[in-house]
Amino acid sequence: MKKKGPLSGIKVLDLTAMVSGPTATMMLGDQGADVIKVEPLGGELMRKVGDELNGMTNSFLCCNRSKRSIAINLKNKKGLNILKKLILISDVFVQNFRPGTVQRMGIDYHRIKKVNPKLVYVSISGFGEKGPYSKQRVYDPVIQALSGLADIQRDQITGVPKQVRTIIPDKTTGLAAAQAISSALFYRERFGKGQHIKLAMLDVMVAYLWPEGSAALSFVGKEKNPSIAQFGLDLVFKTKDKKYITAGAVTDKEWIGMCKAFSREDLIKNKKFSTPNGRVKYKEERRKLISDEISKFKASEILEAFHKEEVPSAPILSRVELLENKQIKANKIINFYKSKIFGKIRSPRPAAIFSESPTTGKKLAPLLGENSLEILKELNYSKEEIKSFLKEKVISE
Repeated sequence: MKKKGPLSGIKVLDLTAMVSGPTATMMLGDQGADVIKVEPLGGELMRKVGDELNGMTNSFLCCNRSKRSIAINLKNKKGLNILKKLILISDVFVQNFRPGTVQRMGIDYHRIKKVNPKLVYVSISGFGEKGPYSKQRVYDPVIQALSGLADIQRDQITGVPKQVRTIIPDKTTGLAAAQAISSALFYRERFGKGQHIKLAMLDVMVAYLWPEGSAALSFVGKEKNPSIAQFGLDLVFKTKDKKYITAGAVTDKEWIGMCKAFSREDLIKNKKFSTPNGRVKYKEERRKLISDEISKFKASEILEAFHKEEVPSAPILSRVELLENKQIKANKIINFYKSKIFGKIRSPRPAAIFSESPTTGKKLAPLLGENSLEILKELNYSKEEIKSFLKEKVISE
């Protein structure tokens, strides 16, 4: 008997756009859930962002695998009725409309709960439902600015805040949403009740950054400046052959190993660096010292020495170089899939590996409305009704 994913049998209705919601529902689909992505007739915005091939952009492709697509005009009463029928048979409903939108459409949690009390209803927002920012539009850089992430990335010389060149708040919110949905489904399994999950990108990032980014604010009345107390340094070092590596020593054993790797055993006896707290206190001095020593070696030489002494280290790879990295290949994290429409596709597999209920990433993102007709048939609409929907532009295929 073929093993199924851990969420096999769960139906997810995905009314999200962009990245945070789509990545959350994609993870559920990878784990076996039947995810139905509901889109406007013109498709969601990510279908228009990125490089396009035969009607598919790489941005949409990477956030929407393991799903089916139905295109519905939700401004049409008949289209809204189709959506409500889908809600009745769904286990999970995920939306990231701006606050107030679902109320106007008549699909807010309080109304839906009355007709499907076991539904797990998820509302993803930028700032939350209340507060001065709640009704403002939001993109990832805005959350980076408000959450402290740009402050953490502040240039240590100029003091200018910087943003991370990847959409961490969006993707982290996707992870948080997928985890919360799984927990809510487990609760429903035990107690038979659905519930409303509210998730704000801002809240996710404040909580996510706290352990090391804002820990210095934990003891009330004894706070320290997080920028000064922060342990992290820019651990990027240039080697003799003009390559870049990273290396770090937290424990005493790792620090001793690092000193041995570049033949500076004399530093082991230096009292400034003999304890973890001392190495934090004199971190700038220590970083310069490490940088100077590493610059005397070729990248391959010093990395081999660090490996021998069990010092955490690695070459800094470009995104193209990582494709050929031996560890990446050993993990088989990047797979290839064949498509009649798009040719050969390269994509990472789902990160978590389940021994008894395997995940899959083989089902490529759907074309717009690719599954509209089959989904309507599952809802027991007749051929005549479906033809009428197409003619009246209630749906598209």
